[in-house]
Amino acid sequence: MTKREVEVLVLSDIHLGTTGCHAQELLQYLKTIQPKMVILNGDIIDIWQFKKRYWPPLHTAVLLQFIAWATEQIPVYYITGNHDEYLRKFADTELGALKIKNKLSLKLNNKQVWVFHGDVFDVVMQNSKWLAKLGAIGYDALILLNRTVNNLLLKMGRERISISKTIKNSVKKAVAFINKFEDTVCSIAAEHHYDYAICGHIHQPENKIIVTPHGVVRYLNSGDWIENLSALEYQDEQWKLYFYEQDPLAKTVDLSTTASKTMDIPELFSLFINQH
Repeated sequence: MTKREVEVLVLSDIHLGTTGCHAQELLQYLKTIQPKMVILNGDIIDIWQFKKRYWPPLHTAVLLQFIAWATEQIPVYYITGNHDEYLRKFADTELGALKIKNKLSLKLNNKQVWVFHGDVFDVVMQNSKWLAKLGAIGYDALILLNRTVNNLLLKMGRERISISKTIKNSVKKAVAFINKFEDTVCSIAAEHHYDYAICGHIHQPENKIIVTPHGVVRYLNSGDWIENLSALEYQDEQWKLYFYEQDPLAKTVDLSTTASKTMDIPELFSLFINQH
């Protein structure tokens, strides 16, 4: 298969280690591209809900793909999020081409780019972390329910639905929170002379211009691999949103030969270190 070149790939909110994670679809997508830089923008591994008894082989395979890129000297930036905040104590650690960061500043074609997960602008996260963690458990349960409903719908020949997306889109407070989040991020980005602000966290893929009192900023959000199965790609001086559901090629990727061994996180990093 000829792989599609991507200058910069941004992924966030994969939530490896949870039942809601679409690791198979993500891996199929990753097998179709050849990135020159990879930015993992937080909540890649869900340490909040990590249970050793639930870590499928495909979740390992996703991490092995990131490690493989790093061993090929492709820069891989792991930006910490709230679900993997444990890694923040290792900020600025470098393992070859793999670098752990809390935030990242880039310059792409004379444009200033600010990349960070986004939980720092979440009022609930900052003031009631216990409530955020409780909400995460409830969200995971809702995703499980959603999968059960969709399996029944598919058997009936009907289209899949997203219960949580429907709730978010219909509840005014949720919409207001997202709008305020985006406006706050872009206002601060403009104040610091950034042209682009790239976030994750709210599971809402977006690519739009926001006008602030300090200037104009393009706001980008890579979405997630729980509901939207989306990413951001930078190529030919353009940022574009990627959606797995709109990619017929990725759906044809055969993963039957993918290694089935289950490895824990220390084993994975040990493997990476030994390759350097």
